[in-house]
Amino acid sequence: MKETVLNVKGMVCNGCENRVKNALKNIDGVEEVSANHETGVVKVTSNEDVLKEKLEETIEDIGFEVVKD
Repeated sequence: MKETVLNVKGMVCNGCENRVKNALKNIDGVEEVSANHETGVVKVTSNEDVLKEKLEETIEDIGFEVVKD
């Protein structure tokens, strides 16, 4: 298992957190997701096959911005 931490812009409420969590949980291999709209931090626990790019793309597809390093 691996943990990926993403910084996400645009989450302003619990509803936003839930949209992000639900979208990421639909990806095969994702086990657990936490999101905090106050800090903009999204943590994803997944198997090794899940690419960070896929997580970023999924978040951006639902209207949020991933702050890349």
